[in-house]
Amino acid sequence: MAQAAVRFDQVRKNYGRQTVLQGIELDIAAGTSFGLVGINGAGKTTLIKCLLDFCHIDAGCIEIFGTRHSDSRARARIAFLPERFMPPYFLTGRDFIGYMLALDERAAEADKVRAMFAALDLDADALDKPVRSFSKGMTQKLGLAACLLSEPDLLILDEPMSGLDPLARAGVKRLLRQMREQGRTLFFTSHSLSDVEEICEHMVVLHRGRLLFCGSPRALVHEHAGESLEQAFLNCIGSDAHG
Repeated sequence: MAQAAVRFDQVRKNYGRQTVLQGIELDIAAGTSFGLVGINGAGKTTLIKCLLDFCHIDAGCIEIFGTRHSDSRARARIAFLPERFMPPYFLTGRDFIGYMLALDERAAEADKVRAMFAALDLDADALDKPVRSFSKGMTQKLGLAACLLSEPDLLILDEPMSGLDPLARAGVKRLLRQMREQGRTLFFTSHSLSDVEEICEHMVVLHRGRLLFCGSPRALVHEHAGESLEQAFLNCIGSDAHG
């Protein structure tokens, strides 16, 4: 059996009297790609915040490569890009990449950085421009470049395609598939079911803080009688509403 990159064991999270995560049980095997889907308010971002120890869990346990998530050593093998990524506005693109790689004890090799920018359809001139001059799409590409250049064992992305045009989206998908082929683990949230279907071997459906489904996109279509992944997803969360 493959080692679990991430393990959620009966994880619960409350905000006051509101239960946001209800006993989450999930194993993400190392070297696999997992898509986390759900409507707004389902608990996706909260689940990621709990995983990264950005907020306290009220019950259960989370492990990252066998180490408790609250141990700083567990995060040494992770790269994370939040949905609302805001790098320091006063840095240039080059400064930011160099700083992030230095934190990971890596050198910002010029050829690799330029190749990554090209793969993400980000003009190399952006290296010498201040981040405050970047568009939303350019900022997102900069964050993705920093994450991918760090070559993490586990890449966690919250809505990574946000603000990207079709050309950039194609480039990101290609890079994420390459990462999976290298044996790295990908866990990301997305409102785009087509992106999940194209990139991920596995997906989970989170609804009202509960996991309703875990399996392949094809299995979701089969189990919930959908003509498409979108229809199967709607059938899945609809059955929960009537359950």
